[in-house]
Amino acid sequence: MSNVGTADRIVRIVVAIVLLALGWGGLVDGIAGTILKIAGFVPLITAAVGFCPLYRPLGISTRSRA
Repeated sequence: MSNVGTADRIVRIVVAIVLLALGWGGLVDGIAGTILKIAGFVPLITAAVGFCPLYRPLGISTRSRA
């Protein structure tokens, strides 16, 4: 049931780290910082489990079929 490939996972982890660093690092405060903290977990979780719920209805898969 995985639809997230290796390169996609790496990009998601990097994006998550950046978002979480901005939110928790004090670079962005207030509501925007809170949103970044929450939004940072989405790509991190999808990378960890290897499944993106948004890809399913769109018929997208970055996982190789080999």
